[in-house]
Amino acid sequence: MAMPEIQTHTDEFDEAKSEAFSDHFVAALNASSLMMMSSIGHRTGLFDTMDGMDWSTVQQIAEGAGLNDRYVREWLGAMVTGGVVEYQSTDQTYRLPAEHARWLTRRVTPENLSVTAQWISVLGCVETRIIEKFKTGGGLHYECFERFHETMAEESAQTVVAALQNHILPLSKGLADQLQKGIAVLDVGCGSGRAACSMAKAFPASTFTGYDLCEDAIEAAISLAREQGLDNVTFLAKDITTLDEPEGYDLVTGFDIVHDQKDPVTVLSNIYSVLKAGGTFLMQDIAGSSYLEKNLDHPIGPFGYTISTMHCMTVSLAQGGVGLGTMWGEELAEEMLTDAGFTGLVKHKLTHDFINVYYVMKKEHVAAVTRQTDSEHLGC
Repeated sequence: MAMPEIQTHTDEFDEAKSEAFSDHFVAALNASSLMMMSSIGHRTGLFDTMDGMDWSTVQQIAEGAGLNDRYVREWLGAMVTGGVVEYQSTDQTYRLPAEHARWLTRRVTPENLSVTAQWISVLGCVETRIIEKFKTGGGLHYECFERFHETMAEESAQTVVAALQNHILPLSKGLADQLQKGIAVLDVGCGSGRAACSMAKAFPASTFTGYDLCEDAIEAAISLAREQGLDNVTFLAKDITTLDEPEGYDLVTGFDIVHDQKDPVTVLSNIYSVLKAGGTFLMQDIAGSSYLEKNLDHPIGPFGYTISTMHCMTVSLAQGGVGLGTMWGEELAEEMLTDAGFTGLVKHKLTHDFINVYYVMKKEHVAAVTRQTDSEHLGC
């Protein structure tokens, strides 16, 4: 077989463009390094320790955090040169300014950006395995990732759980009243169960069920429900592509779960099926377009395609799935939701969460729709 002809550049070399790219790439190197060290600052509690402290020495900060002072000194070097921590050379003291602490400490949930910084190391742990998949195809299963569910639970606690009562559930008119009176709710892809437990605690007259594919996530969810003394929530390890509970629920929620399913078309069809007539599906997923050219100014475009490559796409491919990916986009999401039979679809973007979009839709009392195959949706 003849090799395809390789096209070569014919434009005149632009030295200024080349230098600008070099600067851009070095800045990216520094930014990614700062994110790794910020993750350490979050996980060790260093940011929380420095929050509110006056100018302090390395030893004082290390003692306050219960950490080794030599490691803390080097970490502070990264924080100072990265513009996170302030430094006084006269007495070699450090301070985390309040304006920065606002975005980096646990007391400011849901605005703690250092939670998101953890993804750099979580994704980095599978780099060598992902490189192999570039050559062979296929994917990596959930269990290949260290601390994935722990990190996901902490992030969703900020973007979803903290906003459920005041921002997310009110997106569906009258839903809070229904929950107060008592309805059946299913949370698909429930992860560690924080969202379901939060709703179960707030609405004791309603019953909640959480399904997730991963056994370790379900174990964590069961433990959380037990710790909170909740008897109106149940968690089970279940593949939602095999879900068969016709019209069993008044409300189904799905937070950041559709794009990494092995068969998202079947999942959406099953969600439609398990809803009672007139029931509501509330779905959260990544904001963005299905078209690359429309994502050029996306606020987290590189991160979105990175986490897709390193996690969301690959876990779908590992199951023999379609590999929809994180950046499947709002256009394709709307098309697939409509094809699944949902009506009255409304999209919402919330001020506290610039990363995601929230979809609210209904199952009509009488509906007959034609559902397309995965290949038709993905243009195969």
